[in-house]
Amino acid sequence: MILSGMEDEDKWLAEGIAGIQHNAFYMHRALDANNLRDALKCSALMLSELRTSKLSPHKYYDLYMRAFDELRKLEMFFKDESRHGVSIVDLYELVQHAGNILPRLYLLCTVGSVYIKSKEAPAKDALKDLVEMCRGVQNPIRGLFLRSYLAQVSRDKSPSLGSEYEGGEDTVMDTVEFVLQNFTEMNKLWVRMQHQGPVRIREKLEKERNELRDLVGKNLHVLSQIEGVNLELYRDTVLPRVLEQIVNCEDERAQYYLMDCIIQVFPDEYHLQTLETLLGAFPQLQPTVDIKTVLSRLMERLSNYAASSPDVLPEFLQVEAFAKLSSAIGKVIKAQVDMPIVGAVTLYVSLLTFTLHVHPERLDYVDQVLGACVKLLFGKPKLEGGRATKQIVALLSSPLEKYNDIVTALTLSNYPCIMDCLDDKTNKVMAMVIIQSIMKNNTCISTADKVEVLFELLKGLIKDLDGTAVDELDEEDFNEEQNSVARLIHMLYNDDSEEMLKIICTARKHIMAGGPTRLPFTVPPLTFSALRVVRKLQAHDGNVVGEEEEPATPKKIFQLLNEAICYPFYQTIEALSSVPSPELALRLYLQCAESANDCDLEPVAYDFFTKAFILYEEEVADSKAQVTAIHLIIGALQRMNVFGVENRDTLTHKATGVIALAYPVITYSAKLLKKPDQCRAVYTCSHLFWVDEKDGIKDGERALLCLKRALRIANAAQQMANAINGTSGPVTLFVEILNKYLYFFEKGNPQITSAAIQGLVELITDEMKSDSTPDPASDAFFASTIRYIQFQKQKGGVMGEKFGPIKM
Repeated sequence: MILSGMEDEDKWLAEGIAGIQHNAFYMHRALDANNLRDALKCSALMLSELRTSKLSPHKYYDLYMRAFDELRKLEMFFKDESRHGVSIVDLYELVQHAGNILPRLYLLCTVGSVYIKSKEAPAKDALKDLVEMCRGVQNPIRGLFLRSYLAQVSRDKSPSLGSEYEGGEDTVMDTVEFVLQNFTEMNKLWVRMQHQGPVRIREKLEKERNELRDLVGKNLHVLSQIEGVNLELYRDTVLPRVLEQIVNCEDERAQYYLMDCIIQVFPDEYHLQTLETLLGAFPQLQPTVDIKTVLSRLMERLSNYAASSPDVLPEFLQVEAFAKLSSAIGKVIKAQVDMPIVGAVTLYVSLLTFTLHVHPERLDYVDQVLGACVKLLFGKPKLEGGRATKQIVALLSSPLEKYNDIVTALTLSNYPCIMDCLDDKTNKVMAMVIIQSIMKNNTCISTADKVEVLFELLKGLIKDLDGTAVDELDEEDFNEEQNSVARLIHMLYNDDSEEMLKIICTARKHIMAGGPTRLPFTVPPLTFSALRVVRKLQAHDGNVVGEEEEPATPKKIFQLLNEAICYPFYQTIEALSSVPSPELALRLYLQCAESANDCDLEPVAYDFFTKAFILYEEEVADSKAQVTAIHLIIGALQRMNVFGVENRDTLTHKATGVIALAYPVITYSAKLLKKPDQCRAVYTCSHLFWVDEKDGIKDGERALLCLKRALRIANAAQQMANAINGTSGPVTLFVEILNKYLYFFEKGNPQITSAAIQGLVELITDEMKSDSTPDPASDAFFASTIRYIQFQKQKGGVMGEKFGPIKM
């Protein structure tokens, strides 16, 4: 049925065009013959084709343009009085005798334009006469195109400032009055179209009506282009008349389009100086008008105007633009009770963007906008997905993008309240935006109060919200979020150690609420932040003054750590153990012990080692993890110098302490699941009793005991391999032990003799001879060790003499 209608329209359009062409042909013959009467007769017949009501606006426009082109030729004929021999005044009277009103008015407008150009009568009289007579056509489509033709032919003949038609009785005001009257009548015709046609095709008719909107809006563009329409004339005449027509028409489509036209075609300066009048019209519009889009465009234009030059900023303050816009938005939201949340939030986003452009220094304005949005959302369900949440994210992101400083956003009291209005997913997205802003701008959060506010904003990342379990989250997304939080912790810093401790304690309070799954990500950076304070104080030799002018020494800081951090860290690290992350917890204990060692605080270091041992015994069950943990403990314990002191009594005491720590390590080493792991751990323990740079820790006998015990374990491993595989297996363990013997031999351990090395070399040689399946790697390792011994023998000097007794 629709297809049939389109085919009918095409047929009617073709018939109309054919009629225009037919009559235009005879009109041209009459024009060539300078026959005025026949020219008027043929042109009237040609214009009668425009009387059709069968065409849609789009098809009618095609027909109109054919007639328009022919009328331009007729106008040229009318201008040349020598051709038709009739004065323009008589011609103006003559065309009014046309039979049908539509052709008559088209001809009248054509002659009228020539009449005005001749200046034989005041332009204002002719324009007033024409615009009044056009009321004779009340069909919306025919009337709109007729008045559009009138506006077109009179545009360059209207009195305006500096034009040839200004002067005498003709003024700019006459042109303004003409355009305003034509605009009013055209808008009435356009609005009337909404009531035509059956309901079943109302959507199609509305689409067709929308196609004609530019005919109406063009009048506003003409008004904006008239020379002489200054701010005063615009404020006192143009804007009130246009707004009156827009409000009174009570048509949703017309009100939206024309308000948008006003904003787009008139200068920004005019909008600023008439802001109160313009904004006063918005609450009077129909409730269904998309005011948010129009208002947003207005604020965008004003923002760009403010950015164009610093010289215009005082004008914004003078007219109190922010207060007026804020008040208008409130009134619009109140008037449009059915406005969706997304619409209202969009308005506040635009207002905030305007504020940040025009008044960036007024944080109270920014907070006021956020506060208004909070009131809007108060008591409503949390926003979940969709455009509304995107607008909230845009609202919260604007201050971050403008100031490039989260610290500024933290001073906005309503910022966290807006975050609370988001659903959990969007809350996390916004939290990630905040962290990314901090990292991008390298922003340092330097007080505990700011950290408190910041972590309140980030609570969607650092703890579960509304009972959302961690196992329900995507693992990759979760890891990315927690890594971001970990990076953020390194941005919490203050040069004042006392304040830094407060920062760490505040951060720890929030982090501990995150549950054991988050702790492996967040506890390590927090631990290292605390230890950074200790290192800084150690570098200053304790000569750092806090806020209360009391010296903050490493000892004092560790005391505070014990009270404020260490004890909670014990709990934290124990929580890590149950994640399970016991290996990570053990590493943190050892790191803390080393920092205590650097500060010469034996009890603290000893305490951390004790907890590391307990953690190893109770939580580290995996054999590979045990091997790694043992070597970590040995390495950390070897680096301890806090147990060595100057006087003998203390030396003895400290040595006892070292031995007390070392023996459990040896015991742990001997209990590893695999013999090779046992062997390597035990011979590594030998370094605990002989440390080169520490004179107080050179117990050669106990170092030798470790090596002998490692040999027994290696021998047991060989026997076990022989029993299982029928071969003794590689001699790698023996070669590794040989290298340890060589190390201590070079370092001067009196318990390690050349004879012992000689015996071990022979043992390895015998084992290799008895092995039916030699291992190339072990053979190469042993050969390299032999070459090293030979090199030392040939070296000469003290070392050559020392290695001399060893026979290869």
